Amino acid sequence: MKGKNVLMALLLACAVLLGGNRANAGPMRAEEPSTSVLVTGMASGSGSTIGPAGALYVTEGAAGRVLRVDPKTGDVSVYASGLPNSIIHIGGAMDIAFMGSTAYVLVTVVGAELGGDPDDIVGIYRVDGPDTFTVIADLGAYSMNHLPGYPVDLQTGVQYALETYRGGFLVTDGHHNRVLSVTLDGEISEVIRFGNNVPTGLAIHGNTVYMAEAGAVPHLPEDGRIISFGTSSPDTTVVAAGAPLLVDVKFGRGRDLFGLAQGTYGGGGAGAPALPNTGSLVRVNSSGTFDIVADELNQPTSLEIIGDTAYVVTLGGEIWQIDGISGPPYGR
Repeated sequence: MKGKNVLMALLLACAVLLGGNRANAGPMRAEEPSTSVLVTGMASGSGSTIGPAGALYVTEGAAGRVLRVDPKTGDVSVYASGLPNSIIHIGGAMDIAFMGSTAYVLVTVVGAELGGDPDDIVGIYRVDGPDTFTVIADLGAYSMNHLPGYPVDLQTGVQYALETYRGGFLVTDGHHNRVLSVTLDGEISEVIRFGNNVPTGLAIHGNTVYMAEAGAVPHLPEDGRIISFGTSSPDTTVVAAGAPLLVDVKFGRGRDLFGLAQGTYGGGGAGAPALPNTGSLVRVNSSGTFDIVADELNQPTSLEIIGDTAYVVTLGGEIWQIDGISGPPYGR
């Protein structure tokens, strides 16, 4: 017994020296995430991905470009230019994904249907050089030939997100309310169709697809959801709900699942952005709702996560850096 008492005394002494007497210290408070601006001055901001050498690649629809951003320094260079420009506040070069070292860019809301250049194609463009591209899939033609069973404003659709999947791609269409599968040979098929839920961002884990939904106008918070599904089944599962105008979804450390909410709907027609400075980065919790990680974001459009840091692209052409997004044991 004497040996045990000595051991207990030593353990208590170590506890006091290392961290104080936890019996009287109260619960530990986690450090709050810190938010800062990494990049400003882009013509616009839309989709993003993490590409070769761990760099951020961001589509700049207003300029028809893809930018390469060093996430450590914020240095920006032009990776590709000469893509179709956006005609309205949304579209042009919309999103980007890499397959190996080759980049593919999703282009939408362009062409003759909107009074633009009739040679501009709604589709997936392979980047062959700094200003050369090959259209590998004509999503506009497919959409016009496979219209949903309700009236639409744009027959070519409003494609939002591009994600690699099983040697090809998945593409969300927030106007025709469906997810398309696209092969490198340009074969297009419908994976799943929804009601008026407005599919937006995508994330993949194994064979399961996670998708953000903005919900129909007026994009009520309860309609902002993350759902999951398999590509071989029409069944969907609601993972979490309650974020206004949800536009993206990504996994962080420890399979923490994050969503990006553009914020309070500001009125206007379908596709109109949220009110300024009402967006938020949210985390899925165990009750199927969201915890706010960072708020007052200005019209965010896409999200990437590297380690314990989130990078948020905004419609106005900025990239925000949010450090310390994961709680223990994965961060902070």
